[in-house]
Amino acid sequence: MKKLEDYVLSIPDFPEKGIIFRDVTSVLQDAEGLRLAVDTMQDKVRDLEYDVVAGPESRGFIFGTPIAYNNKKPFVLIRKAGKLPRETVSISYDLEYGKATIEMHKDSIKPGQKVLIVDDLIATGGTTEAMIRLVESLGGKVVGIVVLIELAGLHGRERLDGYRLESAICYPGK
Repeated sequence: MKKLEDYVLSIPDFPEKGIIFRDVTSVLQDAEGLRLAVDTMQDKVRDLEYDVVAGPESRGFIFGTPIAYNNKKPFVLIRKAGKLPRETVSISYDLEYGKATIEMHKDSIKPGQKVLIVDDLIATGGTTEAMIRLVESLGGKVVGIVVLIELAGLHGRERLDGYRLESAICYPGK
């Protein structure tokens, strides 16, 4: 039986020399890999009590929706600015080379709701930190974060001190 790590392709020197790119699409393209990824992520937070699952486009949608479905929870979309049709709340944050803005519908999280954030990857933690701030701006409480891949060498976990972070696969480097 294959391990989850066996489904992830590692591409050296992409997008630049010295970087090892961890390709999540290879997991998605294999039915058993996808099933193992969702099941493993879900098992990591099985003990958590939460009301809502939230995830960013696009791969947070892919992994978060089946977790929400399996646990009979609603799924809330976190999108890039300008993609949601109703009234939104937004937050801007710094990226390595620029800025980004993400949004949620203003009515997607109710005050006091416990939220599980699901994404494919955590690197520096900037996007995840922005998602937490967005959820909390609506009165939600982030009770956990689960990702498929953690790049420990980029220290994202340290940036999220005080929040429970689970990863299905943890690579020590960048």
